Amino acid sequence: MPENVTRRPSDFAAVLRAALPPGVSLGHADPARLYPLAPGEGLASAVPKRQIEFSAGRAAARSGLGLPDQSLPIGPDRAPIWPSGRVGSITHCAGLCLAIVGQSDDYEGLGLDAEPEEDVNPAHWEQILRPDEAAADGLAVLAHFVAKEAAYKAQFPISKQLFGFHCLRLRFSQNDFKAEFMETVLPFSKGHSLHGQILRAGGYLGAVVALRQPQPGA
Repeated sequence: MPENVTRRPSDFAAVLRAALPPGVSLGHADPARLYPLAPGEGLASAVPKRQIEFSAGRAAARSGLGLPDQSLPIGPDRAPIWPSGRVGSITHCAGLCLAIVGQSDDYEGLGLDAEPEEDVNPAHWEQILRPDEAAADGLAVLAHFVAKEAAYKAQFPISKQLFGFHCLRLRFSQNDFKAEFMETVLPFSKGHSLHGQILRAGGYLGAVVALRQPQPGA
């Protein structure tokens, strides 16, 4: 997307809100604003840019929770510690800062990622794509990137394991996608798939994954 084109974060947020499953709320914040942090949310050693991103992400999460004073400290794995009974995901990029939040009784994990709609540099394609994945151009590679990031964020509260982009293989069907584990990441076995949706609006490209709690007898 050309640099002189104005992005519209509110357009992307509206499309995301319409795509969210039942019981999942959306929070937002100004990514350029430094918000006050709640007790336990220290990030003192970070550079100013990172402090702004962090504070805005926490503000978006509190907005999604509907709890303006809720503390969301960093866990040992660097992920946010959500309050008991909640799961969520935060994303921030140029001009955009959003969070989605749901009840842990309904969802095992939620994943959200968004980036400005711009071609990915060809130098990074091999890092994102598996040899058995194909992409026509840099925007297609970006779709792989945000989809894999959203899938990773959604599964992380369950597996608590780090892995790279090549662990997941994507299959797209219009705006829906399936992210298949190409190796076992307990408790996910090789071949297990996560399902998500690609979102495009306002000069942004994003993805959302919602992992529902297993139903009794399923």
